Amino acid sequence: MISALKRFLIGRPLKSTELGEQKLNKRKALAILSSDALSSVAYGPEQILLVLITVGTVAFWYSIPIAIGVLILLTALILSYRQIIFSYSHGGGAYVVSKENLGENPGLIAGGSLLVDYILTVAVSVSAGTDAITSAFPVLHDHNVAIASLLVVFITILNLRGITESASILAYPVYLFVLALFILIGVGLYKIITGDVSPDLHAPIGTPVAGITLFLLLRAFASGSSALTGVEAISNAIPNFKDPAPNNAAKTLLAMGGLLAVLFSGIVVLAYYYGISPQVEETVISQIASETFGRNFMYFFIQGTTALILVLAANTGYSAFPLLAFNLASDKYIPRMFTIRGDRLGYSNGIITLGVTSILLIVVFNGQTEQLIPLYAVGVFIPFTLSQTGMLVKWIREKPKGWMVKLAINFVGALISFTVMMIFFLTKFGQVWPVLIFLPLIVFAFHRVKKHYQSVGEQLSIQSCEPAIPIEGNVVIVPVAGITHVVENSLNYAKSLSANQIIAVYVAFDREDEKRFEERWSKWQPDIRLVTLHSSYRSIIQPLTKFIDKVEKKARESKYRVTVIIPQFIPKKGWHNILHNQSSLLIRAYLLYRRNIIVTTVPYHLKK
Repeated sequence: MISALKRFLIGRPLKSTELGEQKLNKRKALAILSSDALSSVAYGPEQILLVLITVGTVAFWYSIPIAIGVLILLTALILSYRQIIFSYSHGGGAYVVSKENLGENPGLIAGGSLLVDYILTVAVSVSAGTDAITSAFPVLHDHNVAIASLLVVFITILNLRGITESASILAYPVYLFVLALFILIGVGLYKIITGDVSPDLHAPIGTPVAGITLFLLLRAFASGSSALTGVEAISNAIPNFKDPAPNNAAKTLLAMGGLLAVLFSGIVVLAYYYGISPQVEETVISQIASETFGRNFMYFFIQGTTALILVLAANTGYSAFPLLAFNLASDKYIPRMFTIRGDRLGYSNGIITLGVTSILLIVVFNGQTEQLIPLYAVGVFIPFTLSQTGMLVKWIREKPKGWMVKLAINFVGALISFTVMMIFFLTKFGQVWPVLIFLPLIVFAFHRVKKHYQSVGEQLSIQSCEPAIPIEGNVVIVPVAGITHVVENSLNYAKSLSANQIIAVYVAFDREDEKRFEERWSKWQPDIRLVTLHSSYRSIIQPLTKFIDKVEKKARESKYRVTVIIPQFIPKKGWHNILHNQSSLLIRAYLLYRRNIIVTTVPYHLKK
């Protein structure tokens, strides 16, 4: 039944030879890898207004120059990541660039930041999408966490079905969102130009504002820069593109940058001219759509597509997280399970891990997007800064043809990224301080995992100096709970291993039972030695393991090995297991960590 449900949810397994069919063309890649960046249009302008409103609505005109600054940063990042795509065409993005040019720890900081950031991508996107849904249907507002969690489960299942299948489905809502916003921006600008929007709704650009400070403007700029999250995703996911992968990735990156610039600028301009103020119960885009079209079909079309792309923007994380995890796992910094492809040729362990951790984050933060965005944004600008700095080092060291222009581009990207990162730390320290704790812990964990893998490799290598222990014979111990076919089956197997070194062990809780069992055993298996152990405290594990340790100590002196054969019956139906005490599993769990003891389970399958 479980297998049938799995097939229904994620589809039939794919052959390894079908991997080439799972590559993305530019149209699908733009939808699946740009959805995070494009969706940030729905909350990036709002974050600027949330800062400016602390001074008053008269300060909203500052959103225009702040938006220009964000566009300059976007241009620098697009050009910088375009160079990374051609220089590191095998993917890996900021992690690989930082590790190769700045060293191991900077690379791990970038990789750790991005892993956490992709988790935040899912949590922020789905939370924001849920906000858009509840803005249109306020009655659902109290169920934000449950709705967001169900949406994460849906996207996780969708991605387990394979990247091309999820891209085929997600392309439609992404392009519908772009179309909806183009219509909204076009109609809104037409109404502004034709004078349908009252000039009294906004303060003229240049109006003096009491209480405005450089600190506050920098804080608003940093908040608006959260719209640039997801720009790096394409450089991390180059292996997902069809050949020639670098060229296709670079063209997709430029298309994404152009769309993001137009949509972000349009929403900021409309919000300014309409005099929109951020509200708890209704998003900025919802207010703009309501002012432009009223609560008609177009309003709900815009809200619907906005909600869809905000939710499906999480797919950028699902595309990039497994590939980054694969690179880190290949370098032995995280568990090797992240290098294994699932039934549908995706890195399913990474997909499932991302889904589970995202739901936990949504529950912990109660689905509050505003609390997550600063942490989310600073987590992006750390790898932004490291990757651009790594490219600076690369150009200075290698000095290829035209390297001065490339150096200048990456220098601008590094400088602005570092500036924004520091602004976040200075202006929103109360919200981003966890980065200073979890990043060192993540890097420490990476090193511990790497050290473990190195240690295991050294111990398993046949070139190691540790000699193999010679084995002269085998002492077989069979714990028995009665005279049954299960025990008989195990004893027959024990006889095939050792004809005269078999010890059956029975743990009795009272003396009369002990005597009765010895009498029955002598008649049933007179050729096999029986040792009975009395347990005053009704424990099986303690006296049994104590006896096994004594036998092992004597056997080691004679260069013998101790093999413990555990009889276990297997019920026909899985739910029958809960009706039995599973003592065999407990014995095996205790013995697995004993040195020089071999543990073998001999199953006996019940027929009904």
